[in-house]
Amino acid sequence: MKELFIKTERQRYWLEQLASIAEPIKSEAVEVDEQSRFPFEAYKLLLQIGYPKLTLPKQYGGEGLSVYDMILVQETLASYDENASLSLGWTLGVVGEIYDKKLWTEDLLQNFAQKVQQGAIINRAVSELATGSPTRGGRPGTNAVSTANGWLLNGRKIFTTASPVLDYFLTSAWIEEKGQIGFFLIHKDVAGLSIEENWQMSAMRGTSSHDLVLQDVVVPAHHLVELPSHPSGGKINGWILHIPATYLGIAQAARDYALHFANHHQPNSLNAPISTLPNVQQLLGDIELKLHQARFVLYGVAEAYDDPTRRHTLTNEMAVAKHTVTNIAIDVVDKAMRVVGAKSLQLTNPLQRYYRNVRAGLHNPPMDDMTILKLATAAIEQQKLSEQ
Repeated sequence: MKELFIKTERQRYWLEQLASIAEPIKSEAVEVDEQSRFPFEAYKLLLQIGYPKLTLPKQYGGEGLSVYDMILVQETLASYDENASLSLGWTLGVVGEIYDKKLWTEDLLQNFAQKVQQGAIINRAVSELATGSPTRGGRPGTNAVSTANGWLLNGRKIFTTASPVLDYFLTSAWIEEKGQIGFFLIHKDVAGLSIEENWQMSAMRGTSSHDLVLQDVVVPAHHLVELPSHPSGGKINGWILHIPATYLGIAQAARDYALHFANHHQPNSLNAPISTLPNVQQLLGDIELKLHQARFVLYGVAEAYDDPTRRHTLTNEMAVAKHTVTNIAIDVVDKAMRVVGAKSLQLTNPLQRYYRNVRAGLHNPPMDDMTILKLATAAIEQQKLSEQ
């Protein structure tokens, strides 16, 4: 089915690159979940094929993959190991956004591009215990104060995905003297920065989304790299589609397992595998239908974002894609488990891992309730305008 969405030889090349390292990544995924540890082997293999620089524009020495290209490789990687996909996907999304929107000065963009070419991993550190998701507009408790030596930062961030391998933390902090939020580029080795390893979750256990602790961390003045007018950035950002792409990859893996099981499982009460049963075919057909629906939404939105003549028409489509794909992915995993039956709950069965991990998508931004509210508000306002 995914073959339908492969449009270029370049895309096929990167899918082949991923396929060449698929087996060790799949094998490690089991241990990653059982041991609640980061997928270090997958990380090393992905570095070897240049994964971090995929979304760095070509003029900056990267591969220049578009949003569409990115979700294609992210979905594929997630079908091997969803923890590796979500963890490394944040670097692809952050780098893509920074360079696409030219969020930093040209000097900083040029300098950081060299780091990315060398395999640097970056993620935004924005969530806090008291504020929850930054997309809801809460003011961070992390604060930054201007000093003669630069900015002095103190605070704590939660959900710092990929923390064991992050080279840079793009960290939000409240700047009292400016009366607004700023983003600071912080290297992992700066004095006062530490990671508190407290990620104890039943889902996405391998993302190692531990707490980032900043205690009297001094950041150079020019590393205040962003001063957004809105806590969540304010502008349409297609690069967040790496998130639903990961959950679509989980759904694909669940589908593949269920289909293989149905074609090979034959109880002694039957003369053929269970794939011949109408009720099983109904479930498998529903799975195929939902995967088609999810892909057309996700890849359709990505294609619109990548088109300069269409991007300006987008409003809530990123949120719609995330909501649609994530909820469909959850449904697909559920139906796959119904095909397999009670065996799907065995700890040795990958479906129980997919079941736990796919639900994590509900808690990645934007949240479902915000998406629905924004759609309603937009429709109400649009109707009012049509009457004027």
